[in-house]
Amino acid sequence: MSQRMHFLTAIPLWQKIMAGLLLGIIAGWLLGDHAQWLSPIGTLFINAIKMLIVPLVFTSLISGIVSMGDPAKMGRIGGKAVALYLITTAFAIALGMLAASILQPGIGVEMQMNNSVSPGAAPTLTEILVGLVPTNPISAMVDGNILQIIVFAIALGISLVLIGERGQPAIRVIDSVAEALYKLTSLIMACAPVGVFALIAVVAGQYGLAVLIPLLKVIGVVYLACILHVLVVYSGMLALLARLNPKRYLGGSLDAIVVAFSSASSAGTLPVSIRCAREKLGISQGVSGFVLPVGATINMDGTALYMGVVALFVAQLTGTDLTTTDYVMIVLTGTLASIGTAGVPGAGLIMLSIVFAQTNLPLEALGLIAGIDRILDMARTAVNVSGDLMVTTLVGKSEREIDLDIYNDKAAGQTF
Repeated sequence: MSQRMHFLTAIPLWQKIMAGLLLGIIAGWLLGDHAQWLSPIGTLFINAIKMLIVPLVFTSLISGIVSMGDPAKMGRIGGKAVALYLITTAFAIALGMLAASILQPGIGVEMQMNNSVSPGAAPTLTEILVGLVPTNPISAMVDGNILQIIVFAIALGISLVLIGERGQPAIRVIDSVAEALYKLTSLIMACAPVGVFALIAVVAGQYGLAVLIPLLKVIGVVYLACILHVLVVYSGMLALLARLNPKRYLGGSLDAIVVAFSSASSAGTLPVSIRCAREKLGISQGVSGFVLPVGATINMDGTALYMGVVALFVAQLTGTDLTTTDYVMIVLTGTLASIGTAGVPGAGLIMLSIVFAQTNLPLEALGLIAGIDRILDMARTAVNVSGDLMVTTLVGKSEREIDLDIYNDKAAGQTF
């Protein structure tokens, strides 16, 4: 019995999660609609992770700012992170369009379009700027408004640094709570294989072949482009700019990637991403606690990539000829919209509606994509989270805030 328990504990967590994912696909295929019986298990797992988001974002940001001790350094790190997020988003949407141009998923497909989906309007620049500052920080935490929580946490963290010794009691409490939340994340992640099994089983049972076959090609192109973006763009940037082994980055990010794929929630995966960054990639508390919450809010590489594929898919489906100007507009609009729709429910469809309006593509096509949006959302969320961790690693290396022994050996359990 003890040998069996030792064998189970020796298996890496990501392998257990992958096993749960594969078994969930099989269970969903066998159970069909009855897989909904497993839905409460998956919901419990997601709720347990979401429970950590607000307190973890708040405490990890303050701990990160305090550990940096220099507001100027924080500004430098923030500038690097935002610039990298914008660059990778532009790469993502361009790669999506390239894949769709080569593989042409819309050619030869005949489908009826309807306008049953009406996405909300994207917020204006003024609304975004005004909405950054909370009138009531407690209300922002209750509502889970991550952008407002980030702004308040940054302001409070800087203030604690500026008041010097008088801020130490509060800093010690916040650091202690942050460490407790990191430990709680580890305890919840022990249940991840079961949670992922239930989540994937429900999705696999919900979507039968009859729904997927007409749109199988566009699904395949999105998934292929997502894989290429992670393996080529992210890995290439780490290898060329940071001189780091990309295999270590991929291995250290697997837990977060699989949870992101199964949950389709970047914010929901944030506690797992912070744990991976600290314990498996060796990124300091300051950098990981600051860059990852920002990335979970504004980085939408996967959504931008999916948008590039879908825009060309609809153009091919409807026989619309796109000009060079249209291609440029898709890249620019998608990159800027990824910030403008950050944290907005249904952001993918909002971004698509903006791009469709700019390129005269029919908005009725949104109804087609909405039918498979959950399946596409899984892939694009995994890319978003992969991008968050890649940028965090790149910024950590540039700031010398990375423990290369942990990164190269992936020594689990060691933290800053």
